[in-house]
Amino acid sequence: MKPLSVHLEPAWHITGPTGQPLPARAMFWLAEVERHGSLSAACKAAGASYRHTWSLLEEAEAAMGAPLVVKARGKGSQLTALGQALVWAQRRFEARLRPQLDSVAFELQAELHRVLSDVARPLRVFASHGFAIEVLQRLLTEADTPLEWRYTDSSQALAALRAGLADVASLHLPIGPLQASVLRHHARCLDPDWLYVHMVTRRQGLMVKAGNPLHIDGLTDLLRPDVRFVARAQGSGTRLLLETLLQARGLDPSAVSHGPTGEHTHSAIAAYVASGMADVGFGVETSARRFGLEFIPVQTECYGLLMPPGVRASPAADTLITLLQSPACQALLQRLEGYRPDRCGEVTPARACFEAWAEAARTAPPAAPWSGL
Repeated sequence: MKPLSVHLEPAWHITGPTGQPLPARAMFWLAEVERHGSLSAACKAAGASYRHTWSLLEEAEAAMGAPLVVKARGKGSQLTALGQALVWAQRRFEARLRPQLDSVAFELQAELHRVLSDVARPLRVFASHGFAIEVLQRLLTEADTPLEWRYTDSSQALAALRAGLADVASLHLPIGPLQASVLRHHARCLDPDWLYVHMVTRRQGLMVKAGNPLHIDGLTDLLRPDVRFVARAQGSGTRLLLETLLQARGLDPSAVSHGPTGEHTHSAIAAYVASGMADVGFGVETSARRFGLEFIPVQTECYGLLMPPGVRASPAADTLITLLQSPACQALLQRLEGYRPDRCGEVTPARACFEAWAEAARTAPPAAPWSGL
């Protein structure tokens, strides 16, 4: 018998200016029209009735009081400006909420497991959200590994591991001279005896619209007054990386306009830029490619997992490492744009893996009390 599984889906509801609600499936079909270039092609791909779907979109247009789709001779169907705005709003909504919903789903799942069965304590994983870690999470779930999984920022993941509230925490570090600076930032949460499980290297850089209309070609362009920049949230490893890169170039990170708030995922950054709400963002290459953006590489980093030696001896950790070492997992990671499964599944003492680790851990101030998530 397979273990209980909980999955949450983001949903939002719109009431148009006419007072009528937008039909629940309207957002799906608007996205499919954009994807396939016509309603007929979208219906064919989904095996749906063209007449029924067109009727649903007409109902949506009546609710909004304006056209959402127009037919162009020889060009199929195209979204109007309002239709496109709805699709991009949906994409930003999903990109922002997916990690939080996944974390809540795993929390509920772990609680129900404790009530319904006598399974071993779940492996508690705290990780910053990314595409490689999503692959691992999916494979562990398919392998029926009891999990308690939380997507959080890098600082919180390390703090939870240091406090004994997590068994595994993610860590991504720049490859090269900036690595020591990032390690010193995290020093109070590091333990010299932890193990590092290699996963991938990945490229982070600038995401700009196709064609790069503002001719952005480097970090100095982020200080231009005509450039709107969307940043990751405070505490995220990617924001720390960007600020470290700026300081290394003699640039003041506070001079970069971060917008009203920070975003929590790479996909949310890409969606922000692709929808025209910002001109440039900083994140991983995969997000840029999936949202049709151009990518300007800036820094390669390693992304892996930390765990205490005692956790390494557990069956769940053994399953995790075996999966990472499998050709199937590495093939999935290789397909991610900008990712490479270098040394994937190899376990190394952290102090031996990172040159500045032992020094950072030795000179660190006492760890801050755990403040929760």
